[in-house]
Amino acid sequence: MKRLLFRIGLFTALLFLVTNCSSTKNKTTSVAFPKTDLDLDEEVYIPHLKSDRKNFFPETLAETRWVDSLYNQMTFNEKVGQLFMVAAYSNKDTIHTKAIEKLVCDYNIGGLIFFQGGPMRQARLTNNYQALSKVPLFIGIDAEWGLNMRIDSTFRYPFNMTLGAIKDLKLVEKVGTSMAKESKRMGVHFNFAPVLDINTNPKNPIIGYRSFGENKVSVTEHAIALMNGAQGQGIFSTGKHFPGHGDTATDSHSTLPVVNASLEHIEKIELYPYKRMFDEGLVSVMVAHLNVPSLEPREGYPTSVSYNVVTNLLKSELGFDGLIFTDALNMKGASNFRAPGDIDLEAFMAGNDILLFAENVPLAVEKICVAYQDGLISDARLAESVKKILRYKFKAGLNNYKPTEGINLYNDLNPKSNETLQYELYENAVTVVKNDGNILPIKNLNQKIAYVKLGDDTNSSFVTTLKKYTDVTEVSETNIDTLMSKLNDYETVIIGYHKLDKSWWKSPELTVSELQVIDSIASKKKVIIDCFAKPYSLSRILNFNEIPGVIVSYQNGNIAQEVSAELIFGAIGAKGFLPVSINSTLKAGVGITTQKLNRLGFATPESVGMSSEKLKQIDSYAQKAIDGKMAPGMQILVARKGKVIYQKSFGKQTYDGDVKVKNSDLYDVASLTKIVATLPNIMKVYDQKKVTFETTLEDMLPIFKGSNKQKITFKELLSHYGRMQSWIPFYKATLDSAKMPMEKYYRKIYSEGFTKRISDSLYLRDDYHDTIMKRIIESPLIDKKEYRYSDFTFIILKQYLEKVIGRNLDELVTNNFYKTLGMNNTLYNPLKKFDKSVIAPTEIDTYFRHDTIQGYVHDMEAAMENGVGGHAGIFSNAMDIAKMMQLYLQKGNYGGQQYFSEATFNDFNTCWFCAEGNRRGLGFDKPQISGGGPTCGCVSISSFGHTGFTGTMAWADPETDIVYVFLSNRTYPDSNLPNKLSKENIREDIQKVIQDAIIEK
Repeated sequence: MKRLLFRIGLFTALLFLVTNCSSTKNKTTSVAFPKTDLDLDEEVYIPHLKSDRKNFFPETLAETRWVDSLYNQMTFNEKVGQLFMVAAYSNKDTIHTKAIEKLVCDYNIGGLIFFQGGPMRQARLTNNYQALSKVPLFIGIDAEWGLNMRIDSTFRYPFNMTLGAIKDLKLVEKVGTSMAKESKRMGVHFNFAPVLDINTNPKNPIIGYRSFGENKVSVTEHAIALMNGAQGQGIFSTGKHFPGHGDTATDSHSTLPVVNASLEHIEKIELYPYKRMFDEGLVSVMVAHLNVPSLEPREGYPTSVSYNVVTNLLKSELGFDGLIFTDALNMKGASNFRAPGDIDLEAFMAGNDILLFAENVPLAVEKICVAYQDGLISDARLAESVKKILRYKFKAGLNNYKPTEGINLYNDLNPKSNETLQYELYENAVTVVKNDGNILPIKNLNQKIAYVKLGDDTNSSFVTTLKKYTDVTEVSETNIDTLMSKLNDYETVIIGYHKLDKSWWKSPELTVSELQVIDSIASKKKVIIDCFAKPYSLSRILNFNEIPGVIVSYQNGNIAQEVSAELIFGAIGAKGFLPVSINSTLKAGVGITTQKLNRLGFATPESVGMSSEKLKQIDSYAQKAIDGKMAPGMQILVARKGKVIYQKSFGKQTYDGDVKVKNSDLYDVASLTKIVATLPNIMKVYDQKKVTFETTLEDMLPIFKGSNKQKITFKELLSHYGRMQSWIPFYKATLDSAKMPMEKYYRKIYSEGFTKRISDSLYLRDDYHDTIMKRIIESPLIDKKEYRYSDFTFIILKQYLEKVIGRNLDELVTNNFYKTLGMNNTLYNPLKKFDKSVIAPTEIDTYFRHDTIQGYVHDMEAAMENGVGGHAGIFSNAMDIAKMMQLYLQKGNYGGQQYFSEATFNDFNTCWFCAEGNRRGLGFDKPQISGGGPTCGCVSISSFGHTGFTGTMAWADPETDIVYVFLSNRTYPDSNLPNKLSKENIREDIQKVIQDAIIEK
């Protein structure tokens, strides 16, 4: 299409007014818009010929026949009725319903635009109204971010401005497709979207979030993508608000906004998306109520009723022949100009096809009737709009109308795929706009990090997710001096600005006191600001020099918060770019990519090729275990491809208590200690070549020299193939005939020589470790060389590590692994850091300590080692255990740090004695070779893990890239009762569910 530049000289033609039924025939001049060359630095779009435009809904012979036949049968009033689309609500009373029914039956209105309500109610009303209508009704809705913009119990997609931050337009097209499927399911034909306004005015009170941004090309490309998705599903898109509502400072709902833009600006900027959209097949346009003097010289004349704008510009100059809607005629931008009835006539005379939200249809019909009788409206003009309406009704399938089915409606409107898409959208939208010194992502987890909240909305998902990566302390204080005092010991402070999404029409701004908080913290600490609101919110920060990290997350929903926390710690890299400018430096288009560290992230099962529906069966097995008194509660986690896709807690800490298990609670993980504390340090020592497979026990620990165990090799030791006994109940030798602790070995209070605390009021003598080791050294070997699981292995390895490294195991594993992995909830002797209330008890001990064991290790030998055993003693939660398992799955690498070599992991994950019937790797348990074993029998031979006496399991499978963690306190209240959790194969059955949930390798 030819380039054009609109210039209007002196407007000398007669102005016309249509005010009542007796109006005289109006005349208007056709304004010519001369063309001039545009600035060379502006992108110029040369429109296609109309014949070359994309057509989603080509005209057919059947369509023409249906339209002509129906039109010829219609009365004049029936034809006029088709021009009206009336507002309908599904949350109002029967008075409203009856009023709509009357308009349908008596005035033959052409359609309804639904506003607030619920899906089932709207579906029933739609079916009712359609059944009453002689000609099937158009159903429209403002669903700019999905049906949830108007209908409750439906899915909310991100706002356009959030989508505008996404570079991958295929994702935006997916949004259009998904929204269209939901609209179609509701019997909706028109979604009044996308918004094509270029939001060049940050103070715009009504567009803002609804715009894709301030760059005309980006706005257009995102709009085309959204339209392609929608119209590809047969749902009509409507570009709005013509000729451009982005550069306004007032709201057309309450007044008539003025756009003082020049013709050149309108040509270059505002009309750019429309030209391209028309060529891409946009089927309808909504005309705004605006005062644009450069297009309509008549003072205070709304564009929606301007013949110059609707007919001369939109239809003639731009060559648009799709459906043209007015914006809602009840808006003050229109209703203040003319009364109901008169405004409808003006709008139709201007060239609009459908009169949206008419306030008085009977009066408007009468006005149009009189205008027709007076010759102001011709048969051809009426036929143009009505036949166009009927043509699109045919394209919508209304020639073969089918009612909306209510069965399964809620599930159809909220498919699991939506949540998966939502994660993907925010992963691509969240934008890093400042990253001085590569503060993002936070690599060093061995530092003190605080979080300070600003804004008035919730932040729980953000804080919860931050804390899944490392210790992050939430600091709250209204007094700035006190706040700074509390932050004194922290190195990095994350400031979250949280504003309510539902207040999208408001312009969130940092308050003076909030700006003072930012300035004060930034002057003393390394600061990362994360804005969960419009980018404009940050514009009041005048100096970003002392703020090294700035993130814009756009919205404050749970997924936005979760994804943003992932970005901060590197589970994902930043991909988004600013759709609008914050200031003269942080301008639209800015977007810094950040490094992706291989830390665990969070996603839906479907995003990693698994079925969320299938995984629901885990809940049933968990409940079966609780109901069957197999365990009072548990934590279960599943991760795949580096993403946690299932994390739930079930039951209570005790059967008769009220404390429900939370994801953050700690469990005694029993023998998982072997692979989360001792083994990684042994692998590190092996990696440093301080020991080899053939190193003997006498070389590792000279105290074994001359014993029957001196020639056991490192490889045999770790494979449980050294003929050692399973265990010795060391504690029994310290009890008297009444099975009570002997005074020879114990004190009830901490005292000299008795400092090893094994319960609240019981301390063991310090030198008893020597007795334990002596008994191990002197213990007989089993007769036959075969696999025999033994706790001795890791008791010995603990002593070896402490001898070689010169530090205690608890200190060693914390410094070597836990601090840098972010395993801040994993430790020996948890009561030194955590309150007892967040630790699940393991037993009511009636045979040794005679106390409820809570916060003290259940294993007796480990308890006698001051709570620090090589084989037991670690307390943790499922999230932390998953980090260690992911480290193994990634062959020694996590968070961008290599802890030991890939070759070392491969050596330890090899079954060296499988040929002899021993399934074990080095330290790791492996799938059973035959018969029963630790797994479901459905995982790969390369998988590895361990189980624990207290009812725990951690397993990873390199072939499927899955980590599975199960923690419980099945030993409560009595560990001597039959192990029903094991006999019923609960852990293994859950593992089978996980395997069966794989839908994509």
